[in-house]
Amino acid sequence: MTENPPALALEHIDKWFGAVQALSDASLLIRRGTIHAVLGENGAGKTTLMRVAYGMATPDRGVVRVHGRAVHLRSPADAIERGIGMVHQHFTLVPTMTVAENLALGRRGTLRSGEMGTVLGDLVSAVGSSVDLNARVNDLSVIAQQRLELLKVLTRNAETLILDEPTAVLAPAEADDLLRRLRGLADAGQSVVLVTHKLRDALRIADDVTVLRQGTISLASPRAEVNEDQLIEAMLGRRPDGSSASTRRVRTGSVLITARDVSIVDSRGLPRVRNATFEVHAGEIVGVAAVDGSGHGELLRAIAGRLPVTSGTLTLPTSVGFVPGDRHRDGLVLTMSLIENYLLKGAGATRGVIKWRDATAIAREIVRNFGVRVDGVGATAMTLSGGNQQRFIIGRELYGMPAALVAENPTRGLDIQATLEVRNRLVEACSEGVAIVFHSADLDEILAISDRVLVVYNGLVREVVPDADLVGRAMLGAA
Repeated sequence: MTENPPALALEHIDKWFGAVQALSDASLLIRRGTIHAVLGENGAGKTTLMRVAYGMATPDRGVVRVHGRAVHLRSPADAIERGIGMVHQHFTLVPTMTVAENLALGRRGTLRSGEMGTVLGDLVSAVGSSVDLNARVNDLSVIAQQRLELLKVLTRNAETLILDEPTAVLAPAEADDLLRRLRGLADAGQSVVLVTHKLRDALRIADDVTVLRQGTISLASPRAEVNEDQLIEAMLGRRPDGSSASTRRVRTGSVLITARDVSIVDSRGLPRVRNATFEVHAGEIVGVAAVDGSGHGELLRAIAGRLPVTSGTLTLPTSVGFVPGDRHRDGLVLTMSLIENYLLKGAGATRGVIKWRDATAIAREIVRNFGVRVDGVGATAMTLSGGNQQRFIIGRELYGMPAALVAENPTRGLDIQATLEVRNRLVEACSEGVAIVFHSADLDEILAISDRVLVVYNGLVREVVPDADLVGRAMLGAA
């Protein structure tokens, strides 16, 4: 009996960008009704390969096959027509439009909300959430926006789903729920491509795994035939340097941040943080654990001096660095050079004439000290990989050693080695006396480097012993 052809096959793909070869003889085969994990460091070629699969990039050599037939994908519209959908790491929703309008984008004819509700049908249960078609996207939480992205793909009858880092900003329980639902889609006959840096996700859910390194396939195997050590070596070409510090520090520094009965409301007047009281000392790392929508985002921005408190008192040092969760939206201007992006530090607070020679020297120092891989500081931020963008942001915010640093998901979307580098940078800054407050969607990361843990649940803030079970229960509102 002849086996069914794969849902999607990329065969011997080469792709050049000028003098740089992004992909070399890369092949990927996605079996029907399976979950296929694609792994690799930042810059390994994962995104480029997925862009080829989704019609966003044309290969210089090689063949794309859908259900065994060779196709020429000139655009995402061609991919969608052939049953391929993609959920990008950085969402492609229009924030000022409603849910219904976003779902209708790219369709033909007149938008009728009633018809859109019928189209959704059983798909809502597939993503685990009811949908208010009249809600505006900028009023939705991150997890709700991600579910909307998945719904948008499913309403277009996608048979092959490509998801780029879908659990990067999710709390553990939310990530588990999403992975279960992806498993359900695969079991129902759809094919899922999971692009991820989280080995645990790949090992838990994938049927097959493919690893890229420097644009080539370094490993392709059924999941059952590989272990974590083999995946790491295939990704890095070596065992990673795992020297991330995790020892608890004793609080000996002075108090730099003090919150007393702090409350914060959002732009709609809804309470986000209620009567928070805590302190942060110099030379300690305080992790903030929370599920999406709990109010931790507003709390972090208030500590960073970016959001005023509604009531209570929040005492901050004069210099606070801020690493935002969305580096593209809040951390960089992608069309500007690294020199100009350095000058954005403290935007709105600095005055006077720009000293370009000094700014150029400082940008070069950041690039050198933080291992940012770039041709020169005159290059635009969009030419850097995600890991190098994050290295530059952290270097910029730590330049001159601020009294405190607030970091929101600082390792989001980074590979293993880059993640360890970022963690070590935070620990090094802490050892220099910087007070660090950071949130990560990865609870293991919080527990790995935090001296203390604050849990935010439904706007309430309390300190919890750094224990995975205790913190996890507190994040869900358990006693």
